[in-house]
Amino acid sequence: MALNVLGLAVMAVFYLLILGTGIWSEERKCNVDGIGMTLLASCNINLLLGIFTLTASWVGGGFILGLAEATYNPTLGAVWALMPVAYVLTFFLGGFFFAKPMREKKYVTMMDHFQQKYGNVLSVLLIIPALVADVLWVARTLVSLGGTMSVILDLSYVYSIIISSVVAIIYTLLGGLYSVASKDVIQLILVFVSLWVCVPFLLTNPHSLDISLTAYNQTFQAPWVGTVKLDEAGKWIDDFMLLALGGLAYQAFYQRILSASSYTQAQVTCYASSAFCLVLGIPSVLVGAVAASTDWNATSYGLPTPYERDQAGSILPIALLYLMPAYISVIGIGAVAAAVMSSMDSALLSASLLSSNIYKNILRKQASDCEMQWVIRISVVVVGMAGTALSFLDSSVLVFWLVGADMSYTIMFPQLVCILFCKVSNGYGASVGYMIAVFIRILSGEPLIGLPPAIRFPGCRLDAKGVLTQYFPFRTTIMVMSLVSILLFSWLGSIVFNKDLLSEKWDVFRIKRKQISAARATDDKRNDSANEEASTARAASGHHQSLKSSQKWREGGHRVEADMFVCLVSKSSQREPRQRRDIEYRLFTVSQ
Repeated sequence: MALNVLGLAVMAVFYLLILGTGIWSEERKCNVDGIGMTLLASCNINLLLGIFTLTASWVGGGFILGLAEATYNPTLGAVWALMPVAYVLTFFLGGFFFAKPMREKKYVTMMDHFQQKYGNVLSVLLIIPALVADVLWVARTLVSLGGTMSVILDLSYVYSIIISSVVAIIYTLLGGLYSVASKDVIQLILVFVSLWVCVPFLLTNPHSLDISLTAYNQTFQAPWVGTVKLDEAGKWIDDFMLLALGGLAYQAFYQRILSASSYTQAQVTCYASSAFCLVLGIPSVLVGAVAASTDWNATSYGLPTPYERDQAGSILPIALLYLMPAYISVIGIGAVAAAVMSSMDSALLSASLLSSNIYKNILRKQASDCEMQWVIRISVVVVGMAGTALSFLDSSVLVFWLVGADMSYTIMFPQLVCILFCKVSNGYGASVGYMIAVFIRILSGEPLIGLPPAIRFPGCRLDAKGVLTQYFPFRTTIMVMSLVSILLFSWLGSIVFNKDLLSEKWDVFRIKRKQISAARATDDKRNDSANEEASTARAASGHHQSLKSSQKWREGGHRVEADMFVCLVSKSSQREPRQRRDIEYRLFTVSQ
């Protein structure tokens, strides 16, 4: 197959459009610099722009290709394509519970609270899984685009990934979050239009059966709807909770929430984005359904099928190339490229964890805004290069997706819940919960990366490929164990040092001092409030007394005027008429 010149030209135009938008949005920043502008757009993202950028962050290349892969895979099916429904729960929980405490403290990143409460050492350990999850996010988006371009354009997989990575890094460096959000509008529109343009051509291609017939019937492969057997229910629940709650521990989510101009706007942004995720997930499911209903032997692709060639991860570009006209498949590659770019720049900008929480808060607290701008740029390049390197290790989008979300769910999510909603949490509980989550997760194994399980939960057995797999909801179990450990050991630590069972010199995290300081701050606030109320009461009492004095003065004045009137009247009767007229005029003046 020769190089697809038309497709390559379309991709070049698309990349130039994205770079041009980045330059335009950079000029519209009105020369407002600083870390707040770069990472949070000065907390002034409008509602429409916020909805677009939050949706685009989640509806990326991994979302589009992952849904199609899960639907097409004969061992899974559409019932295992959980991302759209899971993200609805993510956004509703985020908007209803997590947005308010984050915005009230006016944080820049989700790790700021950890540094304030636990200190720098433990916070750096907690930043590691968050950063790794972001790097895996970059890797999965590049894998999705690299696989698509290599199939449709017949361009080398390596070149596809490198070119896309360079473009994404450059335009992310141009203008921070505002620039990224501006480009997300164009990218999301391209994703929506391109995918829905391709759907009619796929559904009417002559090589595929009606997807309504193959939904529940065995044809060329197992029904594309799929099934969840009773002994697989635990794994299904585990995957759903992983995707739904794991997304709440990503920096990219809080970056969008904190950039909104108000709490109400942040909530509306979350709720609207959940609806967009559902709508944008439908075309990918239809692509997977059509691919599962296709007689591949009747196409130029031939046999064996994509699944048998271990190309299920690239089923969307394969379907676009072999089941549609060439000029329409080029439109499809534009949709995938737009989705990848919209998601990758979000992950790259999450490098703020390196720049803000490590460099600014630990290494150089006196760093200027200009210096921080360069640190952010370097962090973006480092995260981008690390994700690019990982993308050469595996070609499956689901591998990077699930492993990245796994770390966020089992390690970071319980830590985030405890520090935001549980006042008893402290560094001792957080340390124990962190170690328990990491060690048990490693010992539980992961078939996606070839790690065998040392701990076998109930239901652990060989899957259809002969790989030892955990069918028990072990990730959720680890998350709950970590959550309970944080609360339990935080409570024990508080008792040990507050009851002086151990000397205060052993209090590494200084929880006793912090609790005393917090109690003093609360007392001071309470005293200030009481003093303010007393002052207000005294002022009100004084005002009341002055009103009474004024009233008495006016009453006394009227009595004086009345006495003067009686005296003058009694004397006027003894005077001449002219004198009486003068006295009457004076009385009239006094009465007025």
